[in-house]
Amino acid sequence: MIIDGKKESELIRQEIKKEIDAIKSSNKKVPGLSVILIGNYPPSEIYVRNKQKSSIEVGINSEIIKYPKDVTENEVLKKIQDLNDNENVSGILVQLPLPEHISKKKIINMINPLKDVDGFNPINVGNLASGYKAIVPCTPLGCLLLIKKIEKNLTGKHAVIVGRSNLNGKPMAQLLLKENCTVTIVHSKTKDLKAECQKADILVAAVGVAKLIKADWIKKQSIVIDVGINKVGDKIVGDVNFDEVKDKVKAITPVPGGVGPMTIACLLKNTLECFKGR
Repeated sequence: MIIDGKKESELIRQEIKKEIDAIKSSNKKVPGLSVILIGNYPPSEIYVRNKQKSSIEVGINSEIIKYPKDVTENEVLKKIQDLNDNENVSGILVQLPLPEHISKKKIINMINPLKDVDGFNPINVGNLASGYKAIVPCTPLGCLLLIKKIEKNLTGKHAVIVGRSNLNGKPMAQLLLKENCTVTIVHSKTKDLKAECQKADILVAAVGVAKLIKADWIKKQSIVIDVGINKVGDKIVGDVNFDEVKDKVKAITPVPGGVGPMTIACLLKNTLECFKGR
């Protein structure tokens, strides 16, 4: 089965729009999302525009606050504090990567954890790791929702996550532990990457190496979630060699059209949750 991330993300968007329409009909304020974009990095600009477009489509008030690359760190921190204090703003997102002179740690720490739609603030990271209620980073949340469309009960499954980033690998592990999986994280220093992957009932690839994972790395009837986005010539491909693997597994996400659409859908979901939780 090829998992259709576009279809699943559209279902999430429809539910969000329905809920926001109900909020509007009761003459209440609707959720608001503020996105800070620094510099002129084309992929970030495209991604931010897509976020705004998707927000508006479901009824979220959305604004992009754009700064030149040489903006001072203090100016950005001050703006975040203003947004923290603004009752009309439910969610705050600072688009990464940042210029070298701006500390990612300071920026993330400044965002009010209750408005942290990316789920990167240490309070949310700690709550997720402790099994408490938390805002979950959008990409791993999207991955989990896709996995659970295929297999509702994950208890006892062996999940292998390829990649240990703060953005995906680590929060993905916490989510799967919460689902009672046995979780292994592998990375560039793992001694036998292939052997570890072969044990996976659920494999989540998020390492950023084009077609790294081949058919002989994969256990039959496993679920494969490919988070990788790699440009090879004029094509976008994942971390999994899709053509080799697709006939061996129970389910697999394509690239593009798998995890990507779910990331933005989960951003909208988090914005609504922040609005409801304030």
